[in-house]
Amino acid sequence: MMAKKRSIKESNNNVAETTPFTAVVIGTSAGGLTALNQIFKHIEKSFKLPIIVVQHLSPESDNFLAKNLNSNCVLSVSEASEKEEIEAGHIYIAPANYHLLIEDDHTFSLNIDPKVNYCRPSIDVLFESAANVYKDRLIGIVLTGANSDGARGLKYIKELGGTTLVQDPKTAEVAAMPKSAVNLFPADFVLPLEKIYPKLKFLNEST
Repeated sequence: MMAKKRSIKESNNNVAETTPFTAVVIGTSAGGLTALNQIFKHIEKSFKLPIIVVQHLSPESDNFLAKNLNSNCVLSVSEASEKEEIEAGHIYIAPANYHLLIEDDHTFSLNIDPKVNYCRPSIDVLFESAANVYKDRLIGIVLTGANSDGARGLKYIKELGGTTLVQDPKTAEVAAMPKSAVNLFPADFVLPLEKIYPKLKFLNEST
């Protein structure tokens, strides 16, 4: 019989014993596929936290992004679904043309509210809802991209006690998005792309 997959709610005690964090949220746009693959190819099976990603997509996009990332990562990668429970050690991608939010019971909700920062899904929408749920147990990351989406949401994560990482704009394929974040507030870490996963791994293993 296959073992039932543990939800983040079911495994919260195990996570809490080994790390002060509960979840990771990542926002990216232009250049994001390359950046995400660069990070995810280094992830190990032992990585405990769920990772939730907004990548700006065309409204007509299929689930190519999740399939591509899944083929290059040891953790399972899939599109998030309405009312789905967030599971430890899983990577979730916001589906095209839907805002992705996190509810208090650690499930996803999707909506088609108006675009934010000209985008749906919007990084700010995910980040703000995640910060309200996870507060100081959240890690937020802004990567390469062509607009300012994610900057306000990342600042909100920090205001609620979370830890914030920004890709060094000099290493971004498109610098506008990380530059907007670092110009808005002092992030905890501004790192070249190749150093983001080592920092994430360190935070995941923190006691």
